[in-house]
Amino acid sequence: MVDKNNSAAAVEAGKNKAPTVNWDDAAMQTSYANVVNAFSTREEFTLLFGTNQTWSIGAGNNVNIKLSDRLILNPLVAKRLWTLMGELLKEYETRYGALEVATPASAKES
Repeated sequence: MVDKNNSAAAVEAGKNKAPTVNWDDAAMQTSYANVVNAFSTREEFTLLFGTNQTWSIGAGNNVNIKLSDRLILNPLVAKRLWTLMGELLKEYETRYGALEVATPASAKES
């Protein structure tokens, strides 16, 4: 005989429980970047990662960036990444102090 009250309670408890996420890193690769750029369309956000290959700027003011990774995100994942990175940066700055980063607008004013 099945106890309908216990079955209903078990189903209801399962609805309120957050799912368990299993992170499978078997095929994960690691890349290093000290340069990032981004652009977007209505449907996606694209992040380009690379490393600066220029030791010193000589004549012509050329900076060479070797691009290594392109990450394409849908808008919801981009928003999640923005939120996550914001929280990580708050924690970082609480521990180590504020980071000063020149934005393109402020860089032009200098």
